[in-house]
Amino acid sequence: QAGPVEPVPDYTAIDSQPLNQVVMALFRRKMVAAIGSDSQLSGYEAIIDLTRRLNASYSEARQVQLTTRKILKSLFPSWLPGAFAVMFSKPLPEFSCKLNALATALTCQWLMGPCKVNDVELDDGSVGQGMGVLVERCRYLEQAGCASICINSCKVPTQEFFEKDMGLPLTMTPNYEDFSCQFTFGKAPLPQQLDEAFSTPCFQQCPSRAARYSDCSSSKQGEGGDCPNVLKQEISTA
Repeated sequence: QAGPVEPVPDYTAIDSQPLNQVVMALFRRKMVAAIGSDSQLSGYEAIIDLTRRLNASYSEARQVQLTTRKILKSLFPSWLPGAFAVMFSKPLPEFSCKLNALATALTCQWLMGPCKVNDVELDDGSVGQGMGVLVERCRYLEQAGCASICINSCKVPTQEFFEKDMGLPLTMTPNYEDFSCQFTFGKAPLPQQLDEAFSTPCFQQCPSRAARYSDCSSSKQGEGGDCPNVLKQEISTA
């Protein structure tokens, strides 16, 4: 079984914060608009339920990625991402990376759990001070229990949203052993075929494995027991 062996943390304090409640409610509304139906569950469980529905709605992983990116864009006024790219990302890349790292750490703990701004290594080997976010134990990944959801409903669409809509390169590096995740703003993501996250084994606790891929660990799945939802992607720059 992937992930930490320690008990799941208590997120009551995070969920009770007014800002987190507002952002979670907004995110849920945008997911419902994209999917076309709501969940009967409440709170964070509804977010995970809607995420699973979204992933089950498409036969191609790329469709999930594009839909999730649209959801991310819909969280902001339509003019904001493009304006940010022109007014901040291009002329002030370092400042923009630090600003987005701080904003991510402050507004996304309801989704990912406790996280903090940190220093990161960039493409040229230099250190980007305050340009990273370390997610200590990703709540989203742990609750979903699925590598493909991590890839298709978080990593890929979030990287593309920041790079193509906000004008900022972003690399997200999930750790499937302890469920931490490193955000590195200002660093271009590796090609998918070179990124180890895309060759992760299917989690034993994965709901998709049990419900949709009963032969997930068999030879029919592919070499190395890789998650079929992660592998069956269309490499695209859309």
